[in-house]
Amino acid sequence: MNFADFLGNQATVRRLRETLAAGRLPSAMILSGSRGAGKYTLAVLLAQAANCLTPITTDGLPDACGVCANCERITASFALDERFAEAVAAREEMRDVDKKDTRILIQTHPDVLIVPPDPPQLLIKLGQVRAVIARIYRRPAQAQRAFYIFTASSFMKEAANSLLKVLEEPPEHATLILLSENPSELLPTIRSRAGVLRLGALPQAEIDALLAARRPELKPAQRTLVGRLAEGAVGRAVGFDLPAYLASRQDALTVLHTSLAEPDYSALFRMTESYRAGAEGATKTSGMLHALNLLLEDLLLIHSGVPALIRNTDLAAELRHMTQNVTPAWLEAASRGVDQVEGGMRRNLLRSLSLDAFATGLPGR
Repeated sequence: MNFADFLGNQATVRRLRETLAAGRLPSAMILSGSRGAGKYTLAVLLAQAANCLTPITTDGLPDACGVCANCERITASFALDERFAEAVAAREEMRDVDKKDTRILIQTHPDVLIVPPDPPQLLIKLGQVRAVIARIYRRPAQAQRAFYIFTASSFMKEAANSLLKVLEEPPEHATLILLSENPSELLPTIRSRAGVLRLGALPQAEIDALLAARRPELKPAQRTLVGRLAEGAVGRAVGFDLPAYLASRQDALTVLHTSLAEPDYSALFRMTESYRAGAEGATKTSGMLHALNLLLEDLLLIHSGVPALIRNTDLAAELRHMTQNVTPAWLEAASRGVDQVEGGMRRNLLRSLSLDAFATGLPGR
């Protein structure tokens, strides 16, 4: 894969490539955008193009050949989920005394280091930043320019402060890239020392065309639904699990119908009984609460007079009917209730009881 294969945000991509062609890559930059917008892919493409041994030109700008030794090794890091799982598995096999001090890092090329959030808290930790500091001032061994890519902006306080020291005196031979869905999570002093480039959402027509080519099994109405739910993010659209979402949404609708109209709780209790403890139950609950939040947002959009913006386009008629029984105060209470259920999950409260209490406790039934 190279820049020619990257979908959308061509102005931002061209700006990066022009900077690369001029030899003016910054020492630090922030790539912001929603989940699935392509931030990680673009960061790896930049590292690949900057260090390609036999660079090519596409659209009059530098690009990677994709087949040289550097390109092949950097390309291996595109599969971030696989590399992350391998790193976590390797740490789990260590002795307890070693495991405690080992942080998750991904490195398929000696001069390109990927720093993901470290489990179980899924935060960038001090040990990871220290590993970057220990390497970043060394000149690249096999590349023209070293790259350090942080895949999230959720830093522990000590880690963020240590990173700031690097940004105050950055080496000229390295580029540090921070990927963020919400740059305001970062310290203002970090943001002030890094250029910010944003990847925006693709128009619905482009997402539809992409899904028609990549997901031919989807019908036109399903493509529209997936495009809305993915919010214009290419990665989320291509990999969207529509059957799983529809199953979660059906349970979310059961909660809403019970809250608004159903005097018989049997359907609700049968549904919530399936929300058991354990990792599988946590995933199922998270999916249902996400779908529930989207439905509440759609109800608010319809109530506010902008139904064209709803995401669950296939439920437009049902949602319009549902808004006749809700008020802004009810929607606010429902949103707070979802937050309380999510908080209960973090405290390991019984999920089925939490969902039952939420659905039966909303006002205005």
